[in-house]
Amino acid sequence: MAGGFFLSEKTAVLGLRLYALIAVSAAALVVAAAAAAVLIRLLRCSDRRWRRRPSLRVNHVSGLSTSSSSSSEVEATGFGKEENANEEVVVEMEMGWGGRWYAFAELEVATGGFGGGGGGGRGNVIGKGGCGTVYRGVLPDCSVVAVKNLHNNKGQAEEEFKVEVEALGKVRHKNLVGLIGYCAEGSKRLLVYEYAENGNLEQWLHGDVGRFGPLTWEIRMKIAVGTAKGIAYLHEGIEPKVVHRDIKSSNILLDKQWNPKVSDFGFAKLLGSGSSFVTTRVMGTFGYVAPEYVNTGLLNEGSDAYSFGVLLMELISGRNPVDYSRPVGEINLVEWFKGMVGKRCLEEVLDPSIKARPSSRELKRVVMVCLRCVDPDAQKRPRMGHVVHMLEGDEFPFRTEHRSPREHNSNSRSLATNKVTALAESVGLPASKMSMCR
Repeated sequence: MAGGFFLSEKTAVLGLRLYALIAVSAAALVVAAAAAAVLIRLLRCSDRRWRRRPSLRVNHVSGLSTSSSSSSEVEATGFGKEENANEEVVVEMEMGWGGRWYAFAELEVATGGFGGGGGGGRGNVIGKGGCGTVYRGVLPDCSVVAVKNLHNNKGQAEEEFKVEVEALGKVRHKNLVGLIGYCAEGSKRLLVYEYAENGNLEQWLHGDVGRFGPLTWEIRMKIAVGTAKGIAYLHEGIEPKVVHRDIKSSNILLDKQWNPKVSDFGFAKLLGSGSSFVTTRVMGTFGYVAPEYVNTGLLNEGSDAYSFGVLLMELISGRNPVDYSRPVGEINLVEWFKGMVGKRCLEEVLDPSIKARPSSRELKRVVMVCLRCVDPDAQKRPRMGHVVHMLEGDEFPFRTEHRSPREHNSNSRSLATNKVTALAESVGLPASKMSMCR
């Protein structure tokens, strides 16, 4: 009776009797133990999934690596080492980028087997390059994507993979290709981009596609302005700035509204504010690369401006930057273009496939932009933001003195031509080459 009386005594906890308090405590312990077991199970499952998802370390708080003007070629930061080829890779996530990780098997199904085993992948190839092959893919949610499978040549795949993710991971602009996600399993490195329905600009200027639907002048100018805006954003809209290093027609993708999207950031370099970069390893494509970059290794925004100038000439003329099938004086697009301007043969630089020709004034304005971008003196090249302004402006880029309407109409054409000729002289065309086009 004494023991029963003791258990039935009231306690200080909410006035509960001792036996009731013991019962409540025991029940709470059982619930806590069950909850802990469930939590441990969830953590184990989450850990297994996380171990399958490698990610990148980066050196900058913005998620981008930086370099300085005094540095030599700096290798991008990489993945953690695999202790065993059969073990899963665990790498600390520091980027803060919301891109999705895809399993290799998932992308293999989406692309039809990457062209192997009769899976239909060959028909899904939409581009090939020295760094990898790009496939059209359809994900389970029916969204269409472009999947780049990087070639693993002496670590080149991993290097380009890191550069692209670092450059595009936190960048969003309508004229830059969108990076949706990535795959990193073992030695496999793949990048998943938004899909561009109209392919790339090179196909329309030099491929079979352009023969059936040549680009109009309006579309070409839309592509030029959009491309300039994308590059201007890389140079002036983010910190650290990004120098693309490989602006060319095959790297300009086109959506179904002909909006251009600058792509392929495998050669991109990230620079601090106001800095340049010197390297002995020149990257880019022959015909587009700035001369001072080839000769001295000096890289800055002017290098991209030069490449854009060549691209703009390519858009206007429909010619390749370097074409050995042409006569000796026409092999190099820049030199031929300057020569035609020097002879005042502006109409002759236009692609013959352009049916509706631009006005003389508009053509001269765009020609001026071309010449300024390829100025041999990199310091005289315009910033890409200024290029956008010049291409979009309705007024002639050079200020003219006030004239009466009649005098203005009679002299505007000769004045504009003289300005073009003067600009041609300033970019290295001697006066002896200035003659009228016959």
